[in-house]
Formats: sequence, C-alpha cells, structure tokens
Amino acid sequence: MNEVGGKHETPAPTTSWDSMSVPQGPPIPITHENIQQVMVPVPIKMQPPPNLNPMMEHGNPMQQGPMTPHGVQMGGSYIDHELPPELIQQGWRKFWSKRENRPYYWNRASGESLWDMPQGSGFDPIGDPLGICAGPPPPHTPNMNMPPQPMKRRASEGMAMGAPLPKKFILSGPWDLEIPTNVIILERAPTSMPQPHPEIELFRCNLTNKLRHLLQDMCHSREGIDAPHESFNRWLMERKVIDTGSDPLLPSQCYPEISPCMYREIMNDIPLKLKKPKYTGDARKQLSKYAEAAKKLIESRNANSESRKVVKWNAEDTFLWLRKTVGATYDDFQERLNHLKTQCQPHLTETVKDSVEKICLKIQHLSTEHAKKIRDKNSDLLTANGIQEPPPPPSTLNSRKVWCYPIQFSTPSCRMPSIEYHPDKEQIMLRFQNDTVTVNSLHFQKLEHLYRYSCFDDKKFELFLPRVWCLLKRYTTFLGQVTAQSGKTQASLPGPRYTTFLGQVTAQSGKTQASLPGPVFECLNKHFGVTFECFASPLNCYFRQYCSMFPDTDSYFGSRGPILDLKAVSGSFQAHPPYCEELMEATVGHFEHLLADSPEPLSFIVFVPDFRDPSPSALVKLEASHFKRKQVVVPAFEHEFRIGVQPFVTNK
Repeated sequence: MNEVGGKHETPAPTTSWDSMSVPQGPPIPITHENIQQVMVPVPIKMQPPPNLNPMMEHGNPMQQGPMTPHGVQMGGSYIDHELPPELIQQGWRKFWSKRENRPYYWNRASGESLWDMPQGSGFDPIGDPLGICAGPPPPHTPNMNMPPQPMKRRASEGMAMGAPLPKKFILSGPWDLEIPTNVIILERAPTSMPQPHPEIELFRCNLTNKLRHLLQDMCHSREGIDAPHESFNRWLMERKVIDTGSDPLLPSQCYPEISPCMYREIMNDIPLKLKKPKYTGDARKQLSKYAEAAKKLIESRNANSESRKVVKWNAEDTFLWLRKTVGATYDDFQERLNHLKTQCQPHLTETVKDSVEKICLKIQHLSTEHAKKIRDKNSDLLTANGIQEPPPPPSTLNSRKVWCYPIQFSTPSCRMPSIEYHPDKEQIMLRFQNDTVTVNSLHFQKLEHLYRYSCFDDKKFELFLPRVWCLLKRYTTFLGQVTAQSGKTQASLPGPRYTTFLGQVTAQSGKTQASLPGPVFECLNKHFGVTFECFASPLNCYFRQYCSMFPDTDSYFGSRGPILDLKAVSGSFQAHPPYCEELMEATVGHFEHLLADSPEPLSFIVFVPDFRDPSPSALVKLEASHFKRKQVVVPAFEHEFRIGVQPFVTNK
C-alpha cells in the first residue's frame, strides 16, 4: 500500500493484459517526485498497438513524440501510426486538438500546420529541400470536383489547456500601464466630434499659433508689456470650462466673451511685471522701474485729472525717497513698492480698462471665426469621403453603470494620408507636408502600448502614425515652442507649498503639463487604490486610464475625455489640475456633486498649491468641504514634479 500525501491508494484490479507471462526479475524501484500536474478538461485515452511491450506502459524518455509549434509536449495526443510513411518522412505529424476536438497536422521541418491531411510533395524537405532529386510533378488535369485546398490552421488554435501563455511585454518607464481600472461610470453616448485628420489638425494648429502671436503683439503695442507667461494656455483652459462649441481646441461659444482670467493676468502686469527680487540691489532697481513706468503710463493715456495727480505725486515721492535714503534694506524696498502699488494700481486699472477689454474681445472673436473655418473645412472633408455628419446624440440615456471606457466616435474615420516615419537613436520624427513633429523613442513606444489597449477600430495599426502625428501636433501647439532650455527651466522652478486632501485631493504645478513623480503614484495605488488620473495626457499619464483636455486626439490612447464630463459612480481618483482658478473651482464643484450623488465608494485625492493672501476659491472650498477626510501640506523645496516637455526633449 502506497501512502502519498496522507492518502491511501487501493491497487488497481488485475487485467488479462497484466497477467501475461513476463520474465520475473527484481522489482523496479519507484521514486515519487513532485511532478506538476496539468489539468486537461477532456482527457484522451489512446489505445496502444498490439505489439507494444508492456514495459513501455510508463513511457520511454528516449522515445517521445515531437513538440508542437508552441513548444508543448503533447504526450498521448501524438498520433504517429495513422500517417502514410511518405508524409512521416517529409516531417508531418498528426496531433489531436483538445479545444476543437479534431485532429490537425503539423510539419516539424517547416512549422506549417493544417486541419486537413496534406498532399504528398514527392521530396524530403530535410535531405532534399529544393526537390532536385524528386521526379517531375504529374501533369495537371482539370477536375471540376477537385477537393478544396487544405485550410491553414491558426497558431492560437489547438493549444493545450495547460500550455503556457505567450510572454507579455511590459514597457518600463515612469508609468505602470498594466494596472486595470476600478472606476465605474454611467454610460454615455458617442461623441459627435469628427475624428482627427492630419490636414485638419495642421490647419487648426496654424490658426492657433497665429492667435497666440496676435496676443503677444497686442499686449506689446497697446500696453507696452509682454503677454503674461502661459496666459494663452490658461485662457484656453478657462474658456473650455464654459464653452459649448464644437471645436476641441479653440473656444467658440463662451459667455461672457471677456475672459476674466486673461483680463486679470494682463492687468496684473501693468505697468510692469513684478518679480520677487533676489538681492537688495534688484529690489531697489525694481522699485525705480515701477515708479517710472507708472508715471509714463498715466501721462500717455487719457486719464482723469485726479488719477493723473495721484500717480504722478506718488512716483515723484518715490524718486525723492530713493535719492535721500542710504543703506535701505531689502524689506524697506519691498515695503515701499507695495505702498506705491497700493496707491497707484486702482488709478492705472481704471485708465487702461477699456484697452485691456478690447484685447480680450479681439482674441475671443478671432477664435470664434477660426473655429467656424475649421468646422467648414471638416464638413468638406467628410463630404469628399462620402461621410454624412451624424445627428446630435440623444439628450437622455439609460443610466447604466459600466466600467470606464475611452471616448467613442459616432462618425467614421476619413481616409488618412501617409505619414513619413524617420527613427533616430533617441527620437522619432513624423513628417506630414513638410511639418515635422518629434517625440522620444520611449514615449513613442508608450503610445504604441496605449493604442493597443484602447483603440478598437484599428487592430492592424494602419492608422497609428497619422493619429500619433495629430496628437503630437496638438500638444506641441498647446505648449508653444518646446526647447530643451524651457524644459530645464520648468524642472528647476522652486514651487510653493502644496496641499493634499484625502477623500478629495488637490495638487497643481506651475506648468500645465507637469505631473507627479512615479513613487507618488505607486503610493497612491498601493495605499488608496488609485487607478485613474483626472488631469493627464497620453504623454505624461501614469495609468492607462485617465481624463485629458482633448478627447478627439487622446481617445485612441486611453483618454476618457474631460473630467468635467465624466459621471463617475465609484472608484479612486487622483486629481492634479493645472493652475487655472476657474478650472480648479469648477473641478471642486464637480467632485462634490459626484460625491453627493453616489452611494458607492468614491474618493478623490487632489493636489493644489497652498497659495495664501489671498487663497484661491478652490482651496477655500476644499478646506470647508464636509467630504474632506485629511489635509497634508508639503513644504516648499521638499517636493518635485516631472517636467511637462519631457516627451519632446532628449536626455542631453
């Protein structure tokens, strides 16, 4: 009696086959090894041939059947005696497919597999691979009842149930694209937005660049200042909060037409953009420049007499103080500058108010005109491809809960032009009509992975390069001019303190495309179950599911659209909104609305700057929210971000 694993085995009954006369000898020692068992749902019992030696019942290790194309030893499923000797000599073997429940044929010399028995080729592929020694082929005689040619068998068919799966390639980098989502949303209708096309995208980006340059020219010619840094990007984000137009980039239907974000930023730089001085000499020089600029502005404009009198008197008083004061400290100059600005700024604002409002109106009206031109060009392209514009989506849908999925289109894709592909050592260049975009090789591979996960209408990657070109062109236009120096500057900026809220979370970098470091995302996923980013892009995302600003170009790479349009029911989110006060405030309101409506587990970890004096309204709302569970302040110079232009610059 054998005792294996604490269980008793009863000996099998003796059969007539076992009772045949066999020479007696010493018993064969049997060693019990830990043999890994493979569970097969449909076991197949092969009858041994009559002349089989009884000692071969356990198999001879020196005489095993051939391996399948997948490297799996089939054991008893190998059927050798049913093939003609001619086919066996050519390398053909017959196996049994447990999944399809029928035999198939595999050639171990050529690797070919067929469902039907192959025809004899008349030569040995091993000894005579070219068929030189074989006789001439038989003459062809037409036969109307000729049997069909053998159907080729797919490599994935007939695999044993216990066979190992093919190795999965995981791309290493500052991301983890293998984490599945735990976010459930309400089902939504496909977007009526047309799918991106390189020709349309090039036209849109050229118009956007003209609009950006126009803002700089008007600020310089009318107000004597440069356009505030990244003010155009923040204007795009602020307008998209209230925009009801159809263009994914340019706002076209916004009310009020005067952007409070652009108006506020331009007004803050009049008459001079103030910076925090590093040395005492810089503080003295900035005070002198501000007084001179304020006096020059009030004298060159049609200001009322009271404003002119107050500004000129304070400017002259500042010049007198600078001439008389010797050995003033850094704080003295800063205090004097704050006093001068407090006295003069209201009068300067009243003087230039009409001029600044005209700048904001001009930008908004031109954006509306550009959006109309793009829409007309898109309609012409759809007509040329025989595609009708889809009807508007239904106003109401069944409130069905589904796992979050990328944005879907109701309009089919137009015929795509060819994109030139030029790989380099560290970068990939894509060219369309002499317009070249560049991306790092690692981020290009990341886009391939995201496309494979999220794109369902192009499994053969036939439209991959045109869609990548549209994506890169959109983001290079949105970011403006991208250089290695700008990336370095962005990385070295010392940020303010940041506040983190758990249960709702806020964070923000000074740049629109900066993101959190990888270890922070690992911690959020490990301890809080975060699997979703509320503000990301295909280029800087950590998870493969995220929300982004541009649903049309980003949807093929996993984007769920803008976060303000996402109706989440459950899940754990990370939110790092760009520093745009209107967008941050709308985001906080959207999160509170979702938390109030959902009875299921739902959390937001938000990162926002801890600005004070005054505090942004979004920060005030977060601190007063009854959904807040925890607040953490990270001091300045103790945190860092990944630069936003990282996908476009080399390591050098």
